Amino acid sequence: MTAIPVPLPVREGVAPSYIWLPQGPWPDLLNFLTERFPAVDASQWQRRMQAGDVRDARGSMLLPDAGYCAGMQVFYYREIAHEPPIPFDEFILYQDEHLLVADKPHFLPVTPSGRFLHETLLVRLKLKTGCDALVPIHRLDRETAGVVAFSLNPETRGRYQALFRERTVDKVYEALAPGRPDLSFPLTRRSRIIPGERFFMMKESGGEPNSHTEIEVLEKGLSCWRYRLRPSTGKTHQLRLHMLGLDMPILNDLLYPVVHPVGAENYEKPLKLLARSLSFIDPVSGVRHCFESARTL
Repeated sequence: MTAIPVPLPVREGVAPSYIWLPQGPWPDLLNFLTERFPAVDASQWQRRMQAGDVRDARGSMLLPDAGYCAGMQVFYYREIAHEPPIPFDEFILYQDEHLLVADKPHFLPVTPSGRFLHETLLVRLKLKTGCDALVPIHRLDRETAGVVAFSLNPETRGRYQALFRERTVDKVYEALAPGRPDLSFPLTRRSRIIPGERFFMMKESGGEPNSHTEIEVLEKGLSCWRYRLRPSTGKTHQLRLHMLGLDMPILNDLLYPVVHPVGAENYEKPLKLLARSLSFIDPVSGVRHCFESARTL
């Protein structure tokens, strides 16, 4: 598949964002952008437009007096005025011409979103490697540390993505959580996970299970136990919900069972969840890989 040309280059590791203009009553593009993105005022959009940082799909500059045209694709750079620094480092575990595997710290998002743009694993790795084609093959929550795989080559990217889609990757996590001496381990948790009432949360529900996790005990401590988790599905917040559903909420979880306000994270109390390893047969070379995080809980 031929990539569609993007009229703005990657800048400082950040790729441009884009939006398709909907049908609506806006008299010009500036009015639409100001209404669509209320955190960015008209003067900021004017500055960006005059600097050439807002363009149409053909690469033409869209100036402050540009008219509104429903169906147009508009490209622009996101900016965050006061992005909080994440004081933890990522490490590259492996890299060849097709694949990069990194060891992500707690608190660092994988991709730009919300409050974070430059302080993300993707942008840091683009700057470190100089590879603008870098794309994550799967995701980890910002709060979760551990192994994350990236595609470096658009021509082979689909083959690596298929590994996760077809569930041929062995994913192993570790977690610290309350002990349950009344349960018999190892055990399997199956449930149906659906979006919760809040857009950023999920919940378990009745109905046909769509998530599956094998859970075993690695170590029984006095204050908590250490568990090995093997998910064969990849639902959002699956491990956190499955542990909570067994009355074993993962330590320091800021969402489950109680939601804490944005910015309440304590760098001295990370979520006790680690993506310990990824194992799979490389679809290009045929080599069996096993990548392990060097981090501990």
